Amino acid sequence: MKQLRNVLAGLGMVVLGAFAQNLINGGGATFPYPVYSKWFNEYGKKTGVMINYQSKGSGFGVQQITAGTVDFGASDYALTDMQLKDFRDKRGMAVLEFPTVLGADVPAYNLKSVTAPLNFTPEALAGIFLGKITKWNDPELTKANPGVNLPKTDIVVVHRAEGSGTTFIWVDYLSKISKEWETKVGRGASVAWPVGLGGQGNEGVAGQIKQTPNSIGYVELTYVLQNKMQMGKVKNLNGEFVEASLASVTAAAAGAAKTMPDDFRVSITNAPGKGAYPISSFTWLLVPEKISDPGKKKAITDFLNWMLKDGQTMTSALSYAPLPKEVVAKEQKAIARIK
Repeated sequence: MKQLRNVLAGLGMVVLGAFAQNLINGGGATFPYPVYSKWFNEYGKKTGVMINYQSKGSGFGVQQITAGTVDFGASDYALTDMQLKDFRDKRGMAVLEFPTVLGADVPAYNLKSVTAPLNFTPEALAGIFLGKITKWNDPELTKANPGVNLPKTDIVVVHRAEGSGTTFIWVDYLSKISKEWETKVGRGASVAWPVGLGGQGNEGVAGQIKQTPNSIGYVELTYVLQNKMQMGKVKNLNGEFVEASLASVTAAAAGAAKTMPDDFRVSITNAPGKGAYPISSFTWLLVPEKISDPGKKKAITDFLNWMLKDGQTMTSALSYAPLPKEVVAKEQKAIARIK
């Protein structure tokens, strides 16, 4: 009996070990969550690997991977030099950043009296979020929307309440097009907002806008389409008012694809080029350079390779742009750095 118990106990340890290798924990960005949810489900059905992902914002993803409480993090902004140093100091290794898809922040609003998509100049968006443009019929808005009867109502601004990559993309754009924004507010996953109400996650901001008349906020494109929200066009560097779409986000990434640095840290907000949507961004998975558990290392590297091949075919249906082929080729080589 004792021998039998020892055998059963040993089998139990093997099963638990296999389960641990087949359970991967991650967390972070809400911006790509719709496509990540699809990927993790499809990959799990194919391989039996369960990927548990907490969609709580990029700030959460950076914090958790740096603390070592998740197997991978996710962020809509490339890590700063200070964040990379912090990771190395705490974990004794580097963190690798893998772009996964391309998406867009869009100005989403709730104006029942307006049916056609509104045009937003960079000056209008900066003015609204600085609290300097407070009425929907402000001259900066009316001149960009001739023939549209904009109401005289107050503008209600909605923004993210927590540290967020979606926020970073938005304020990175505002910092590029407005010196006043850059000096007074600046860039960051979390900033001191001059005006507005806070919502939790892309879901929370979308919900807040939908239930608040005369409001405007920034939301990732997929959430806007899923919630059938009003969204505006944004004037790009070429002087075109461009709507966020697969084509316009791809156009924004075109220049960066050929010159992507080896660490993949790049911003494509306010990108030049015909048809480029100006508030576009890559989003990244954050993976430790060393993974001590061989089972988890294999599961994560296999997933990254699958994501770069099969996963990219699933992006368009969820309104994300697939990675340019030049970026995919660089990433496939970079996976070999995971030891």
